[in-house]
Amino acid sequence: MNRFSRSWELIKASARVLAADKELLIFPIVSAIASLFVSAAFAIPLFLSGGLSGGAENGFPAIYYLVLFIFYIVQYFVIFFANTALVGAATIRLKGGDPTAADGFRIAFNHFGAILGYAAIAATVGVLLRLISDRSKGLGRLVTSLLGFAWNIATFLVVPILAVEGIGPIQAIQRSTALLKKTWGEQIIGNFGVGAIFGLITLGIILISLPIFYLLITAELIWGVVALAVGLVLVIVLIALIQSTLNGIYTAAIYQYAVNERTGFFEEEMIRGAFINRS
Repeated sequence: MNRFSRSWELIKASARVLAADKELLIFPIVSAIASLFVSAAFAIPLFLSGGLSGGAENGFPAIYYLVLFIFYIVQYFVIFFANTALVGAATIRLKGGDPTAADGFRIAFNHFGAILGYAAIAATVGVLLRLISDRSKGLGRLVTSLLGFAWNIATFLVVPILAVEGIGPIQAIQRSTALLKKTWGEQIIGNFGVGAIFGLITLGIILISLPIFYLLITAELIWGVVALAVGLVLVIVLIALIQSTLNGIYTAAIYQYAVNERTGFFEEEMIRGAFINRS
């Protein structure tokens, strides 16, 4: 509970950064729109390659994994590029600057090659884990899930490292692992806290909407039902965008603390208490 409380304080500090730079929301919006286009573009190739007609029991054809690999590279690149822009701009603010959206995109473009390389590495890991999972049962799938979780933790700080340090993807992964060994702990609890809090908010909004839907349907106010449904979707999308932005800001703050840098938005004691020092 103490760690969750500290995570909530870190979330509020992240929200203060977002309040100072609302343009940070641009990066998750760009990421979401681009990801939708990428998914739509690969939907037909994945279908034609047997991804939907095949099955894990019969085994997916090799061409499916090839198409999946290319899809992962493009999708990961879009996500990592937008996240690098977000974290880069957030870092400028955390260091006392006044970033613009152009600053974030400039940082991401400056590390285009490294982001693409990291996307290729992540895609390789993703396809291998998917391949193992598709051909495993029970315990094998559990082990695959644990491996995927370990990969996500080990690479938690890769994006801010790419944005700030300007090193290659392999070195960034090694650097992320080294920093996590030094400052292990709250990044997991903090992300859980963000997800849990926003999940509860979303659930609450949905529960509040249900009786209103019922009343509108009972009164046969179809346009009211449609308007409420559209409004609900827009609110949920906005919540998701805010959550994604706060995650990026939070990651930038965690990285700054890990490399012994401080910021006025996050109290030093607050962040120091968010880690278990294993050195």
